[in-house]
Parts: sequence; C-alpha cells; structure tokens
Amino acid sequence: MKVITVKQPFATLIAEGLKEYEFRTWKTHYRGEILIHAGKSVDKKAMKRYEYLGLDYPTGVIIAQATITDCVYINQEMTDKLGKKDPLVYYGILHKEDWDGYGFQLANIRKVKPVPVNGKLGLWEYEGEISFLR
Repeated sequence: MKVITVKQPFATLIAEGLKEYEFRTWKTHYRGEILIHAGKSVDKKAMKRYEYLGLDYPTGVIIAQATITDCVYINQEMTDKLGKKDPLVYYGILHKEDWDGYGFQLANIRKVKPVPVNGKLGLWEYEGEISFLR
C-alpha cells in the first residue's frame, strides 16, 4: 500500500480526523488508499500550538489509513476556504507567504495500531500488515 510520511504534529492531526488536507509542493495523480506515517522529525513550533489538545505524537510509525480523494492547487480561494474551516489546524498554510503547492484531500481516515518503520520521501510502498484501532 502507498504511504506518505508526515511531520508531527500534523500526522496525528490527520489520524484524529482534524486535518483533511496534507500539503506538498508537488502534485499527485494518485487517488486511493494511503497510510499515514509519522516521521521522525517534529515541527517544534507547531507542537506548542497543538499542545492544548493533549494528544500523543508518536514518531517513526504508521498511525493511520486514509483515502486521497483529490489533489488541489492551493490558491487564495482555497486558502480562504481552509481558513474558514479551521484557522488553527491550517495555521501553517495560512501564514506561508509565496508558498506554491498542492493539498492532498484526505477522507475515510482511520487510526491503525502503530507500526514502527522508517519513512521515505514522496509516496512509497509498505508491504506489511496493519490493523485498525477503531
């Protein structure tokens, strides 16, 4: 199955169903199931911003499965839409000037039992087993 590595706290925000878009500078034509891997790197400023949620932010593990349903260019209209949807969750994209990229729309998000594995750049393949938590 395809996997995408995401920094913490954003991987957990996805796993919890709070973040429905993952942002990249590159476009994907892939649509379908994907695993969310919490990478080993952490955005320390963002971690402070989401501290109040009281969530666990594991690193180096696959933590969720989702479906990529669309890949949209992040223009001003889309930025405004995300800001209205949840200005705290999408804080980073709302405050990046001159950023040019895409949002992978995620749906059907389900947590999985954490699976330790090293991440990779881009979309990558995982051949192992996963089991759902909910």
